[in-house]
Amino acid sequence: MDFPTFLIQLLNSVQYGLLLFMLAAGLTLIFGIMGVVNLAHGSFYMLGAYLAYALTSLTGSLTLAIVGGAALSLLFGLALERLLFRHFYKRDHLDQVLLTFGLISIFEELRSMLWGDDVHSVPVPDLLSASIVLTENQSYPVYRLFMSGVCLLLALGLYLLISKTRLGMKIRAGAFNRDMAESLGINIKRIHAIVFALGVGLAAIAGLVAAPVSSVYPNMGSQVLIMCFVVVVIGGIGSVRGALISALLVGLVDTFGKVLLPSISGMLVYMLMAAVLLWKPEGLFKQ
Repeated sequence: MDFPTFLIQLLNSVQYGLLLFMLAAGLTLIFGIMGVVNLAHGSFYMLGAYLAYALTSLTGSLTLAIVGGAALSLLFGLALERLLFRHFYKRDHLDQVLLTFGLISIFEELRSMLWGDDVHSVPVPDLLSASIVLTENQSYPVYRLFMSGVCLLLALGLYLLISKTRLGMKIRAGAFNRDMAESLGINIKRIHAIVFALGVGLAAIAGLVAAPVSSVYPNMGSQVLIMCFVVVVIGGIGSVRGALISALLVGLVDTFGKVLLPSISGMLVYMLMAAVLLWKPEGLFKQ
């Protein structure tokens, strides 16, 4: 493998890993802090992708679609938590699994009614449609660098929110000991609503920025859900830092595995997960 090819695969693996982090961060926050097993998390990624398609068709601007879609997904997350998930926090995990599994079917039917079952494309903005020339025959799309930049900015923002703000302190307190946090006057219901909306928003934004690269098609959320759970398990449930490192590891193993070991590339990520769990059953980082 020559250096330009290695560089392209490295950039692809980082971009894929950061996109996985966007998805896994929301999932690990919801599960680690609220204790909700959310199998419908991939549907929020699908929601973001279809919002990118619909809003870009309506406004003609992917930038407006990303901003508008992010706002709509946050509002949708707040409404979903208040109307439905709030009533399942103290229920058994089996009840939560059945609820979220049912939501997958509901979201798929709504998607079919609103946008049909065809595959849709989202155009890359002209400003980001260029490619960086690496060799005479190889180049790298600017839009993929834009995707990585958006994910990095959101990862930094999430870190600052959780570790440096008063709201983040309340989130960490509620995750550590809910009863003690409530006795200190923290509104746990409000914290849970914010965390759930944040998780939905992160997954939807991942779908919004990925739509021009991956296209928009039915059941696209279910394809990323399993990989998200792999990232969460490797990184440690409830750990955002673990989700970031795990997502980058998974991105490297998956991308380079398809190039160097294509015959067993489908197994490599799960072999990585098995090795980590044998070494540290709780994942790389504790909450």
